[in-house]
Amino acid sequence: MRKILISFLSVFCFAFLATAQNDHSGHDHSAHDHSSHAEGAHGDDAHGDGHSSHDHTNECGYTHQDVFEPGAVAFHHISDQNVYSIGPINIPLPCIMYVPGEGFDFFSSGNFKADAHGNGFYAYDRWVIYEGSVRRIMDESFPMGKVEIGDVASGHMYNLFSKTKEVDGKDKTTVYLCHNGDAIPCDSKSYADGGFLGGGMSSYYDFSITKNVFTMLLMFILLAWLFIAMARKYANNIGKAPSGAQNLMETMFVFIQDEVAKPFLGNKWEKYTPFLMALFFFILALNLFGQVPFFGGSNVTGNLSFTVVIAVIAFFVVTFSGNKHYWEHILWMPGLPAWVKVIITPVEIMGMFIKPLTLTLRLFGNITAGHMVIVIFVGLIFIFGQNGMNPAAGYGTIIASTVLTMFMMAIELLVAFLQAFVFTILTASYIGAAVEEHHHAEEH
Repeated sequence: MRKILISFLSVFCFAFLATAQNDHSGHDHSAHDHSSHAEGAHGDDAHGDGHSSHDHTNECGYTHQDVFEPGAVAFHHISDQNVYSIGPINIPLPCIMYVPGEGFDFFSSGNFKADAHGNGFYAYDRWVIYEGSVRRIMDESFPMGKVEIGDVASGHMYNLFSKTKEVDGKDKTTVYLCHNGDAIPCDSKSYADGGFLGGGMSSYYDFSITKNVFTMLLMFILLAWLFIAMARKYANNIGKAPSGAQNLMETMFVFIQDEVAKPFLGNKWEKYTPFLMALFFFILALNLFGQVPFFGGSNVTGNLSFTVVIAVIAFFVVTFSGNKHYWEHILWMPGLPAWVKVIITPVEIMGMFIKPLTLTLRLFGNITAGHMVIVIFVGLIFIFGQNGMNPAAGYGTIIASTVLTMFMMAIELLVAFLQAFVFTILTASYIGAAVEEHHHAEEH
């Protein structure tokens, strides 16, 4: 039990370091460009006043249209954020920002008074929150402290907006703050990759406790409490049949032990079982928690930062566990002509790095796709209802959308268990191949 908890802690710590900064899940929601609405904002339309009934124009000339876009909503749902939302309620999280030359800045995301979309009505010490992510105001003359930037009385926030421009042949999205008639640019989001994966470089580093990090902390605490309580119960009831949660947990534990660890690892299964159990239960807990409706919408296992970390941990365990027989087959396959080895060896070396890549993308793709499909099914109500313009079509779509969503949630429940099991069994197979003795291969 102690080894399992240590493995849990190790996986959590590495995952925390990667996901503490804003997620890089393949899409920056701010890249959704509203700037096209600003063009012709003062032109004539069917109402003759320059704006439709759902348009709002700020003093910088930017026009916001209240149009439901299912793709943007889906990406917003799966993104990591500096606020934790339960339905319409935003729970503030600690923000830990580091600006080179200025040091660390600690504050709560509650200072921004973010709305349901994650846009703040206030700026705080030259920081703003836009679509759930904290960004730095680039104008050093902007006042420090808490500055109102939205219409708190009416509940409208249109003074934060994004524009996309082509720079050096690539589309670059910049978030702007409209303040006193000036469009002030904000820095891009802070990424852990330092811009390597296309996120861009920023003038600060974000080590905040984001929604995904908070979820990992919560699941780690719950799993640690559960396993410690079960261990004590076993110690105090020796010889008695398991009861309560022990029945469920023991069934899964024995299944992974007998169907994964022992078949793939042979007589070394005890050494690696704590690591495999930590992987399985941590991934499973995060998958299941992400299925709870209206309770944060956490998408930890659908975040590339998290899946990369646990795949890299598995890669290092496999690499450092490899015996002489394993490395002989990787670097210079015995029993083959030299000219064949020249071809096979690069392929085997590539395979070492492809394995963690497939682990990363498989978990990320399956969990992310499920979350997005569910959100899009719910979005059908607003699409057919034309944002309230056609209530009859909206109400008529509720039945079909609910049935599809419930069906997809049932499939996602199965996927939650399946993907945790697949990640664990593939990791066990890679470790088993690395520690397999030579005579075992000959017998096989």
